[in-house]
Amino acid sequence: MTQQQLEKYLWGAATYLRGTIDAGDYKQYMFPLLFFKRISDVWDEEFEEAMSESDGDLDYAGYAENHRFQLPEGCHWQDIRQTTRNVGQALQKAMLDIEKANPEQLYGIFGDATWTNKDRLSDETLINLIEHFSQHKLDLKHVPQDELGNAYEYLIKRFADDSGHTAAEFYTNRTVVRLMSLIAEPQPGETVYDPTCGSGGLLLNAALQLKATGKEYRTLKLYGQEINLITSSIARMNMFLHGIEDFNVVRGNTLSNPGLLENDELKTFNVILANPPYSIKQWDQKAWANDPFGRNIWGTPPQGCADYAFQQHIHKSLDPKNGRCVVLWPHGILFRESEEQVRIKMLESDTVDTVIGLGKQLFYNSPMEAMLLICRTNKPKNKKGKVLFINAVEEVRIEKDFSYLEEAHIQKILSAYNGYKDISGFAKVATIEDIKKQGWSMNITFYVEVNAKEKNEQPLKETIQEWIEQSYSVKKSVNNLVKSLQTQDGN
Repeated sequence: MTQQQLEKYLWGAATYLRGTIDAGDYKQYMFPLLFFKRISDVWDEEFEEAMSESDGDLDYAGYAENHRFQLPEGCHWQDIRQTTRNVGQALQKAMLDIEKANPEQLYGIFGDATWTNKDRLSDETLINLIEHFSQHKLDLKHVPQDELGNAYEYLIKRFADDSGHTAAEFYTNRTVVRLMSLIAEPQPGETVYDPTCGSGGLLLNAALQLKATGKEYRTLKLYGQEINLITSSIARMNMFLHGIEDFNVVRGNTLSNPGLLENDELKTFNVILANPPYSIKQWDQKAWANDPFGRNIWGTPPQGCADYAFQQHIHKSLDPKNGRCVVLWPHGILFRESEEQVRIKMLESDTVDTVIGLGKQLFYNSPMEAMLLICRTNKPKNKKGKVLFINAVEEVRIEKDFSYLEEAHIQKILSAYNGYKDISGFAKVATIEDIKKQGWSMNITFYVEVNAKEKNEQPLKETIQEWIEQSYSVKKSVNNLVKSLQTQDGN
């Protein structure tokens, strides 16, 4: 199959779920089935290879050492394919037994979908789904890791399209992800962490980017935490289907129960890439004031917005020597008055490296503009006491209901970031003292002056004069109207 044929084939399974399952729930059924089929087909492939090596020794071919994952007896895809009654029950048992047989790698990976609810999934529906997936072999020979990984990403995007406002919970625009990885520049052997990892796209891209440049990507150690059970399972399957094995994705609430610890303290990482949930109102602000992990380094954010709680968690999780983070945030974090004191302390710590404003509609079903906040625990000498502001809101390809960064946009932004110097109408290096004079606001437009001629906009003086003239005209019209009404009233 070509890449396009593979994607069409996998998405075709969704037709059997329409009408019985909400579109937003497709992922919790289709991804486990796809992963189950993949590991069964790869097991068969490994079995045939071992048979060839041993001149047909069946016992040798079945040894655990010859298989990446263990499939207990009765838990192979073909075993379920032969089941015609209570198919959901058979599926659920097989998945649980596979998890138990591979506790370190696969525990909980199939999620908690209700396979036995026949009102939602009848035997007929499940049989049709299984037969659909059975049309093609999904072993490594027929579907290499890169191809299946790309198809998996395609499915994630399609689910994002179909699930409306929940899309951002597990899918970040992949062109923005690429920009973030290029800026962070993870190196072989380093650790990369995402505290709200969703489907794992940010983590995966860090590894795949190294692979694309010919560097040793398998020594990169990936870590993530995700609060949603289904989404954390999707992230883990995503890693395996892309051929990434050195990772640890834990489930839980990052703010109230951080799951990646070392010696009872937060584990630290070389690189952190994150797209945290925005402006969470329901979070434990009181506990943060006395955080046992010392994450309240800049203070306690307001109850109505947990953004700076996540940012402080990220900062506390950075390696003190060479830690760097690239975090996707809404612009409000740069200037909201309610967070001013926390923002001041962050700036005074001199860890803020760069602020990059991005264009509109880079998020599903949202016209919102976002920005990248880039920080370092140990800034180079030429960056100390300074912050680079980049206004890249025009660097975007806008489609009907969704936008993306073209490669030229990415390279222009990256070049400005690496150059770390003023570029008329695009980038400005400001000192901490400059920011203080602006009332500690990091509003990008305060620092980057847009070239009026380039943007086909009127200079400020002309705009003010036009506004005065229009105001005078409106005032004159209102006065005439009042006189007219008074005259009519007098008659």
